[in-house]
Amino acid sequence: MSAITPLHDETLRTRLEAAMAQVNRVVLGKPRQVKLAFTCLLAGGHLLLEDVPGVGKTTLAHALASSFALDFQRVQFTSDLLPSDIIGVSVYERETGQFRFHPGPIFTGLLLADEINRATPKTQSALLESMAEGQVTVDGQTHLLPQPFFVVATQNPLDLAGTFPLPDSQLDRFMLRVSLDYPDASAERALLTGSDRRDLLAQLTPQLDAAALAELSRQVQTITASGALLDYLQALLAATRRHADVRAGLSPRAGLALLSAARAWAFLSGRQHVLPEDIQALFVPLAAHRLVTTRGASGDSLARSLLADVAVD
Repeated sequence: MSAITPLHDETLRTRLEAAMAQVNRVVLGKPRQVKLAFTCLLAGGHLLLEDVPGVGKTTLAHALASSFALDFQRVQFTSDLLPSDIIGVSVYERETGQFRFHPGPIFTGLLLADEINRATPKTQSALLESMAEGQVTVDGQTHLLPQPFFVVATQNPLDLAGTFPLPDSQLDRFMLRVSLDYPDASAERALLTGSDRRDLLAQLTPQLDAAALAELSRQVQTITASGALLDYLQALLAATRRHADVRAGLSPRAGLALLSAARAWAFLSGRQHVLPEDIQALFVPLAAHRLVTTRGASGDSLARSLLADVAVD
């Protein structure tokens, strides 16, 4: 496959819009969720899709990989999955008398970690270094991962039997947690009467490549955030840390992630500056899974409550 060479900003914007339109043709009736996925990718984060089976989580991951010409690997997480099954393993070669590292499926552009909460905490933790630093360490040797490196993980919130809830440190590695939810009636009718999703995925063509994605991500970081906007963001962070139902509020790393995501959301909206509305659009999918709550409080409802309580000056 030949590389797609970026020409200028207008061409990149056109290709980006074409990529989003292409994904929306496959994942029907979910434009907001698709935009959140693109936001996460452009901001350099990782995406957690939490929903019931069969609503298009895997389809979305495939469509993203195809639209950006990213190498794609899918790992089905199970209770007997080992860290080496993901990262790779060093094998002794008698001919050379040395160990040779054999890379695992994590060495890809987009890794789909399917049903991540079915694996043990030890296996889940195998993703921590890769998601935070873009590398893995095996037997004291560091191996860099391809760039870009994007993890899309799925989990079913209703199926608790045989699952291991993700620890706070792992949840914090996901920039956004998104629920696709059931399609509305018109989208479901289109699904029922349209082509098979697998056939549509096979027909997708790359609209961008790794070089174009890197350039788009660079442009995202140039989006302006005013001092007043940063005041609002900090007020939200502070509110999470003093709420009676929150045992651990958002960290400075979460604040940086919120700012990066807001820049990407503004960029996708065709603006060169961040608005409070961008922060508001992203606060729940970014904050809810990070909030360590007390008394069984819901992270989603708390995030919405905090968003309503903190005024925009």
